[in-house]
Amino acid sequence: MHVYDCRTEAALRSAVSHATDALHAGQLVVFPTDTVYGIGAHASDSRAVGSLLAAKERGADKPASVLVADLATAEALVASLPPAARRLAGEFWPGALSLVLPAAPSLAWNLGNTHGTVMVRMPDNPITLALLRSAGPLAQSSANLTGQPPATTCEQASEQLGERVHTYLDGGPSSGSVPSTIIDLTDADAPVVLREGALPGTVITDALARS
Repeated sequence: MHVYDCRTEAALRSAVSHATDALHAGQLVVFPTDTVYGIGAHASDSRAVGSLLAAKERGADKPASVLVADLATAEALVASLPPAARRLAGEFWPGALSLVLPAAPSLAWNLGNTHGTVMVRMPDNPITLALLRSAGPLAQSSANLTGQPPATTCEQASEQLGERVHTYLDGGPSSGSVPSTIIDLTDADAPVVLREGALPGTVITDALARS
């Protein structure tokens, strides 16, 4: 288990380099986001994604989502980006909004039982964004054991996950304590709030009404 303090620019560059190497080697990494701490694996590595779900003691029925560094990467992962999704991403990304969309037909990643969809988010955290730009899209979930409270510090994440995770990026306490809001846009004409999190559902409704 390796822990890297990312609270200076020089330390962050070194930490991201080590974390990128770990991810490309099929290891798991914990990192801060704008909501709670996350645990991630290289999204294209099905074995590593399996290790992520196992580390959380979570089944494939609760698949991993995907973090991206920009909208263009998200567009490459989905069958299409309908106007409602583009509107929400434009208004709330980077930020605490996850979008569930039909996956691109060419997307062969094994993220769990996604039923042909993919959940994507661009987080508003400089450490995570630096890691995403270096390593590429990450399959991720909250850095806690299933059924336990989400971790808001690196210490809380390591207490729950321990040696199951190769690399921990410590960015201090996370800026939020609740996970992202999830919107299902698989039917672009009938968006559904699957989970109300850091963004209130009324804020999402108002944004869609303006589109």
